[in-house]
Amino acid sequence: MKNLIISIIILMTFSPEKENNYQERSDYVPNEETAIKIAEAIWYPIYGNGIENSKPFKARLIENNTIWVVTGTLKKGKTVGGTPYIQINKKDCRILEVTHGK
Repeated sequence: MKNLIISIIILMTFSPEKENNYQERSDYVPNEETAIKIAEAIWYPIYGNGIENSKPFKARLIENNTIWVVTGTLKKGKTVGGTPYIQINKKDCRILEVTHGK
């Protein structure tokens, strides 16, 4: 029994620890493409395929480059109607606002 305890202590002392691959991230939404994909994932269940008419979607950063704003675009010559709009926190991917103009 004494040898077993000593063996366990030795193994615990000299066994390699598993590496922790976790890295703190400062931006889960690093670029326009990602912001647009997140926006689409939110918009489609809410507004349906009708948002296809609002493509292309455009993304830009506001608030000292901390919030993505993604919007749809109206077709040329179209003066009536609205487009989807979303604000996404760049750092943690929180959805701050979702609307659709009329």
